[in-house]
Amino acid sequence: MPMPKEDSNTMRALRGLENNSSSVRLQAALAVGTTPDPGVIAKLIERCAIEPEFYVREILTWALTRHAASMTVPVLLDEVRSTHAQARSQALHTLSKIGDRRAWPAITPALLSDADAEVARSAWRAAVVLVPEGGERELAVVLATQLGRGERETQLSLSRALIALGEVMLPALAAATKDLDPRVRAHAIATERLWRDPDAGFEFAIEEAKRIVVLGGAGQEGR
Repeated sequence: MPMPKEDSNTMRALRGLENNSSSVRLQAALAVGTTPDPGVIAKLIERCAIEPEFYVREILTWALTRHAASMTVPVLLDEVRSTHAQARSQALHTLSKIGDRRAWPAITPALLSDADAEVARSAWRAAVVLVPEGGERELAVVLATQLGRGERETQLSLSRALIALGEVMLPALAAATKDLDPRVRAHAIATERLWRDPDAGFEFAIEEAKRIVVLGGAGQEGR
């Protein structure tokens, strides 16, 4: 008996995800997302963990969001506990796009402080999307423990996550401006300035914050 055309197309797309050409993999991911099939969810998640091209991973995530959350979220939650950093990062990224708050318990302090910067950044973004109403202040306190971490891109990601929580994060920032670590103080000051003046830009805010730290505190900027 010949294979149904729809099944044949799905099998062709799944084979395409393994192709050496990134453009073929991209088209395959688009095809799978265009015609959602619960039978391909595991393969999409498996591919997310190893796909080297960012833009292909984005389409893989899109394809996953085209399926019912009840089918994708449980599998993604398993992936969040993977020992492979890219698997954790992409699963968190996908959960943030799905936006199902039932995934919130998986956003642990360990993930929010993951040694891998990409995983941590994905966890920060997911946390801001998934945090239950009323949990923003507590989340801000946890995120503030990561202030001063990494280079500009990582610091900007954290600043954006904190700012997305709204003014409830201001007390956590205020406490961090008194930290003994000058990198933490500078990052906290820069984030607060970016919150108050989004048009200033992070580069300007961080350089100004460093100047303030060198002068000895947030109250010195006018001297």
